[in-house]
Amino acid sequence: MKVTPTEIADVLLIEPKVFGDARGFFMESFNAKAFDEAVGRSVNFVQDNHSRSAKGVLRGLHYQIQQAQGKLVRCVRGSVFDVVVDIRRSSATFGRWVGVELTEDNHRQLWVPEGMAHGFLVLSESADFLYKTTDYYAPAHERAIRWNDPSLGIRWPDTGVAPQLSAKDQQASTMDRAAFFA
Repeated sequence: MKVTPTEIADVLLIEPKVFGDARGFFMESFNAKAFDEAVGRSVNFVQDNHSRSAKGVLRGLHYQIQQAQGKLVRCVRGSVFDVVVDIRRSSATFGRWVGVELTEDNHRQLWVPEGMAHGFLVLSESADFLYKTTDYYAPAHERAIRWNDPSLGIRWPDTGVAPQLSAKDQQASTMDRAAFFA
């Protein structure tokens, strides 16, 4: 696998080796030993999540202030624009964001370590999105930052349709009112 650091410390773009021919393809989507070596520590995933969303659905920017979740994310059908925001106050990249297109064809994965807010926008007619998490979903600790907060300046792609948000994401905090990690 190829591992490429992003502009945010500890956020990694992971590109597995894909072996393809006329029959289709094969790839190892996860290998604990190789992954731990890539991130420089032992990571234990405890939950796998799968979402299906229509074009224009925007999920995020989500995080858990306690029981923080690291996430290994990928798109297995369709395409998404995946965004990570560093919300670790002690980080040199606090308040910065990185965005990567993840598609069923590029097979890319993104490692989103604890201390980050995460979200994605569906670019294709629909998309299936998978994520492994390092801690369990804890609704009492779930938080969200507004996807279009002007202080972040995230450049979301134009899908040709208005972003579709959950009620929770419509009520998300702005950065100046959000809870952060130390």
